[in-house]
Amino acid sequence: MIEHEFLFLGLLMEGPKHGYEIKRQVEEELIPHVGLNIKSIYYPLKKMEEAGLIVSQAERQGKWPEKFVYVITPKGKKKFDELIEKSFLSVERPFFQIDLSLYFLRFVDRAKAKRRLQARVTLLKRIQKYLSTLKEKNPHSDLPIIFQHDLDLVEAEILSATKLIQKM
Repeated sequence: MIEHEFLFLGLLMEGPKHGYEIKRQVEEELIPHVGLNIKSIYYPLKKMEEAGLIVSQAERQGKWPEKFVYVITPKGKKKFDELIEKSFLSVERPFFQIDLSLYFLRFVDRAKAKRRLQARVTLLKRIQKYLSTLKEKNPHSDLPIIFQHDLDLVEAEILSATKLIQKM
């Protein structure tokens, strides 16, 4: 739930939003770039409202059904500050699928392992090119910061795999 709180509070720091607007922003802007898996937004929003982190205000436009606009509260802003500080200082080790393969590398034919690692480098270079393109296409948003972080990680993976191939 903390990840949901952090996400939704951060979005509401930009200003009040309808539930649909939050859902659209999460699906179109965030999920493709930050690796989140959000199934529902309304249940977490309800829990956050019960906790006093946000409030909802009903709005009606013309004949359309009533919509709820969510607004962050002072308590929610304080919680967001706590969560972002915790996030900046979190240094949990990332887990890469390849780590398990490397652990069992001694059971794999060296030539086959080398071919697979070379294929991995090729794939990573495609991802690197894709991220660079995305970064260039979105210069006026916060996304280039995420793309650069991802690029740094991909470059480190390319370097690591290349070194391993050279050792084989």
